[in-house]
Order: sequence, then C-alpha cells, then structure tokens
Amino acid sequence: MKELIFVVDPMCSWCWGFHPVMETLRKNHHDQYKFSLVVGGLRSSGQMFWNDESKAFLKRHWDSVEQRTGQPFSPKLLNRTVFDYNTYPACKAIVAVRELWGEELAFNYLSKIQYAFYAEGKDITSLEVLTNYITENKKEFENFYNTERVEILMKHDFDKARAMGANAFPSVVQIDEAGHMLCMKGYRTLEEILT
Repeated sequence: MKELIFVVDPMCSWCWGFHPVMETLRKNHHDQYKFSLVVGGLRSSGQMFWNDESKAFLKRHWDSVEQRTGQPFSPKLLNRTVFDYNTYPACKAIVAVRELWGEELAFNYLSKIQYAFYAEGKDITSLEVLTNYITENKKEFENFYNTERVEILMKHDFDKARAMGANAFPSVVQIDEAGHMLCMKGYRTLEEILT
C-alpha cells in the first residue's frame, strides 16, 4: 500500500488552510494509502518579536490563507499584548498523543488544537489549554508530555522531516509500493496531490 506522510506544524497557517484537503484524503482514500503524521517545528521560543509589525505580517498572511482556502481565522490572538509564538509545545503534544494512542487520535487532536488556535484564538502554547483538548486520560498525557522521551521523539520528527526534504509546511511525502519517495512542499489542492 502507498503511504502519505503529512508534515505539518499545528501553528502554521498554511497547514490550517491545508487541513480540509488532508481530511478529505484521509476520509476518501483510506483504501489506497496508509496515512501518518510528522510534526515540523516551525518556530521555537523567541524567534518572533510580538509587536505591531509582526502582528500586521501575520494578519496579512492569515487573510491570504483564508481567501485561498476558506478556513476561518479569528483576530483574537492578534489582540494580545504579549505572546510567544513558540510551536514546540503544540508539536510535542501531538507527538505525545500519537505515541500514547496512535495516529488516528493524533490526527483528531491536531484538528482540535488547530481549530482552537486559528478559529477561536486560544493559546495552544499553554499545557493547560493543550490538555483541555485531550479526550483520553488527561493525567497520563500530562505525565508523558513532561518526559524527556517526548522531547526526543519530537526532535526525531523534526529530523525525519528534514531528511525527507520536507522543509516547508505543509509538505506531503508520498511513498509508493516500491519505496520511491516524492516530497510535495507547500500548500497543495486535492487535485495536485492525486495527479
């Protein structure tokens, strides 16, 4: 069976824009592909100054993604006076869910926290907020999230993404039955992926 690996970051706006395409593929083509999720690590702590200029940049970017994809964006987050646009906590949370409960729950969890961040303006850099979207054992999640093992697994995802050439988010890595790999970088429509 062919495989599609989705390389995303939960706080990447184009990944949010790509979300309906990813879910359509998973829903309608599960008999043709095995699907897996790898997190990319878009931005670590302190990489983006939170000021009027960066907020205006994000607003323009989000408007563009919304126009192209129809995905909803709330300006609520942009009204914050202080925010550390650090994608590591959300990436780590997805890895924790995937390792504890499997790919399917990791995909579902990604959907929930992306919606919370982009459509509702929730701060998904907070462990408390991230834990609110856990449907399984919240204590087990928190305990595992705080282990060194999750850090190692998350960094392994980052390395795997780079090794596959997925240095733009989202990326879709297709592996055929013979093991040949094709990396499609950046936002793609359903038609572009399936041709």
